[in-house]
Amino acid sequence: MTNNGREKGSAIARVMAIIEAVSKAERPLSPADLSYQLSIPKPSVHRLLNQLESDGYLQTSMRGLIVPGNRLHGMALGILYSSRFKALRQAILETLTSEIGETCGIAIPNGTEMIYYDRVQTDWPLQIHLQVGSRTPTWCTASGKLYLSSINRDRRLRLTKRLPLKQYTRNTIVDSDILEEELGIIRKAGIGTDNEEFVDGMVACAVPVLDRHGKLFACLFTHAPVIRKSLDELLGYVPMLTNAAMELSRLIDDPDGDLEGAK
Repeated sequence: MTNNGREKGSAIARVMAIIEAVSKAERPLSPADLSYQLSIPKPSVHRLLNQLESDGYLQTSMRGLIVPGNRLHGMALGILYSSRFKALRQAILETLTSEIGETCGIAIPNGTEMIYYDRVQTDWPLQIHLQVGSRTPTWCTASGKLYLSSINRDRRLRLTKRLPLKQYTRNTIVDSDILEEELGIIRKAGIGTDNEEFVDGMVACAVPVLDRHGKLFACLFTHAPVIRKSLDELLGYVPMLTNAAMELSRLIDDPDGDLEGAK
């Protein structure tokens, strides 16, 4: 191999190592963290980070820390959505929607938002329709509050103090101290709730989808118009949601996509 070939291969390997490290990190990393963790000289790390940020794969937060950029998020969602697990994931959601009689879906955290990742719509004429790919706020949705509750308390407090806390409905919590109390309750229960806090006339609940390390990977939710189901009625379906979330967790961790074999 020529020197140019070795240098190119080394640069590609370093780029992929940086992307992998940023994607898997439980907290945003600094350039110095990446340099130390990956044994890459600081000048090289800064040069590669500048290129990755310029291309939209990574971005720098206001604190100077490295987080995934829009293109990296898009790639991750594309891989997940078009993977061999799609049919099994849809089958789980279709069964759940049929049992509950309301729309069920999956939301994935993305910074201070949740991405409406997948869903199976109910057949009722009256529906609350959110497109797949829609971005919803964390502080007033069942999935979003569940995600916030899963974060380490110190980090969560720093985050909630900086959230815009826009008032979407009369029930939206716009006081960070009250929100923290609510998140503490949700953390203990392991169930996210939305009592007409995001959309007037809509209630929702959500349970976590966990990875093999017990970390929240996504949220499984159901929502309904209040004229059809109350929040208490939706909460009665939590055991069904939890069972489906466990199936989805096994699906994520099953390298062969053999859901039946994972049970």
